[in-house]
Amino acid sequence: MRAVRHTAWKTFPTIEDIDRPEPGPGEVLLKVAGAGACHSDVALFQDYEAGQVPFLEPPYTLGHESSGWVEAVGPGVTGFEKGDAYLIYGPIGCKHCRSCSRGQDTYCENVAEVGYMAAGLGRDGGMAEYITVPATNLVPLGDADPVDAAPLADAGLTPYHAIRLSLPVLAGGGRSALVIGLGGLGLITVQILRAITGAAVYVTDMKPEAVAKAEEYGAIGIPAGDDQADRIRELTGGRGVDAVFDNVGVTPTMQLAQRVVAQQGRITIVGIAGGSVDWNFYTNPYEAVITNTYWGTIEDLYDVVELYKAGQIVPEIERFTMDQALDAYQRLVDGTISGRAVVMPNS
Repeated sequence: MRAVRHTAWKTFPTIEDIDRPEPGPGEVLLKVAGAGACHSDVALFQDYEAGQVPFLEPPYTLGHESSGWVEAVGPGVTGFEKGDAYLIYGPIGCKHCRSCSRGQDTYCENVAEVGYMAAGLGRDGGMAEYITVPATNLVPLGDADPVDAAPLADAGLTPYHAIRLSLPVLAGGGRSALVIGLGGLGLITVQILRAITGAAVYVTDMKPEAVAKAEEYGAIGIPAGDDQADRIRELTGGRGVDAVFDNVGVTPTMQLAQRVVAQQGRITIVGIAGGSVDWNFYTNPYEAVITNTYWGTIEDLYDVVELYKAGQIVPEIERFTMDQALDAYQRLVDGTISGRAVVMPNS
């Protein structure tokens, strides 16, 4: 079968012919419907060096947000019918530590024992014609389109988890949120906020067309510029926003978040661009929290799928065949993808 492979550090991925995997005990073999191309994949093959990121050593197949149809099951697996569609919960932990027992494999306490982070992150992922995953990592999609659903495994799950943890500061009248960065993940962040909170949602991005798209989902656009913070403070009556979701994570976006967050508010850094900021007692609003999150729980992913099936989340995607997969990654590198690129290995 064909697969998009991360073969070495500082090396662009390649399409290779590899053996089709066989499901082991407790595993399911899926025929891949869609695999999202994520900016963190670009970091893997473009930015990192040997020894910099443990448990992600190449070679392996990319694709950590994927969906597919059941093809076969391994020993001990029951309850799955061939052809049924599922979304893959990418993180794969030890399944017996405290984090894994609550469905949060992202924070597995025994990563060294497992040897990889997730499907597509150290272990062969979904950017291939077939993939094997633990049966416990599959969320049923029913009749929903699995190709459109594929990015939800990361671009939906990650913001949902961040928003769920921020709900205490968003509950009540007159609350507001700011979403910084409106790529595929940012647009879904807006939709989730609109679906599960009553907060006013402000958005900003360097691309005016991205802001315009978010406004179609009911957000209030803030044009890029030196007066962004002042404008947000003005719109919130000087109070600032209760929650900020920074989907970029560079120093200027983090600084913007600090300037506009309200007292007792919450800043969540979702983007992994590696920025940093200064903090001191006198400049930080009282009791305002700055934190980060990484993916979410499988229970969160069930919630995300329900929102998708109800039409409350509509992923903005661009479809690519396997022949076009490397073009999708090149366009990610070039910054010319709007929304999420989804490769369909079996189209």
